[in-house]
Amino acid sequence: MSVESLTFADWLPVIFIGLMGLAVLVYAVLDGYDLGVGILLPMDADSERQRDTMIASIGPFWDANETWLVLAVGLLLIAFPTAHSMVLMHLYIPTAIMLIGLIMRGVAFDFRAKAAVDHKLSWDRTFKAGSLLTSLTQGYMLGQYVMGFEPGWPTQLFAALSAIGVTAAYSYIGAAWLIMKTEGELQRRAIRWTHSAGRAAFVGVVAVSLVNPLVNPGVFDRWFTFPLVMFVLLIPMLCFFAFAANEVLLRRLPKVDDRHSWIPFVNVLLVFLLSFTGLAFSFYPEIVPGKLDIWQAASAPESLQFILVGAVIVVPAILAYTVFSYRVFRGKATELRYH
Repeated sequence: MSVESLTFADWLPVIFIGLMGLAVLVYAVLDGYDLGVGILLPMDADSERQRDTMIASIGPFWDANETWLVLAVGLLLIAFPTAHSMVLMHLYIPTAIMLIGLIMRGVAFDFRAKAAVDHKLSWDRTFKAGSLLTSLTQGYMLGQYVMGFEPGWPTQLFAALSAIGVTAAYSYIGAAWLIMKTEGELQRRAIRWTHSAGRAAFVGVVAVSLVNPLVNPGVFDRWFTFPLVMFVLLIPMLCFFAFAANEVLLRRLPKVDDRHSWIPFVNVLLVFLLSFTGLAFSFYPEIVPGKLDIWQAASAPESLQFILVGAVIVVPAILAYTVFSYRVFRGKATELRYH
């Protein structure tokens, strides 16, 4: 379908897939770092104060970050019900497991402050386990989605690879968040975590980038068709530059007066943005790879026009609240308090 032939009704699915893509990207970044912080929680007995500080760094944000996941799933259900049914049919079990992980995190976050002192470490372990379970299942679901939910062991292997890669990426952005939000020994520890997680995430990005075009011929043709290849290859090049820039910078941190402590997080944010852009370029306008495009899966134009009115109100409101909350709680993490 050419751009010139698109009517307003034809543009509606494009608008909604853009809103859904925005919600998924913002969720991956915001909930990604707080999942990463949960994964990185040290479990040795001498690290209780560090665990408190780590949880305090995400305390004002972590629950609200999941709003973007609800928004993305809601848009998929309302604007693309056929795709929602197909995706949920294949991912029902991992979705249920992911929800268990999210529940574990929510319960542990509250109970760690109310339980007896002897049980606090157990709830911290529950928070860590819930974060790891959620990250692994999200990565597994992404791998299944990229493979078009095809049955067989190649799909399962790719999904397992994706699960590990997404978990490493969340750990990477979580560690970079801690560099920006903490100081002292915990910050130095976070720098070491960012080094390790960054290398693991780099291997994961490279592996997925190599495997994806091999298992999806259409993706290979899209990326390596001349002359478009001259432009789209800037995406992996910039991604490599962001990884390399962090590798160099981390060797020089921490600096006097905490200078440049925010740059690692920005570099990881760039990695997430470029990886998401590459994924979107690989499959657009398909909403279920190899099976449905956005026009086939979309609701009736009249329904989309009605929903658009609500989306125009809700999405800016969530964005404004997100910006406001991060502005209010900017700066270093303070002592953890429960109210």
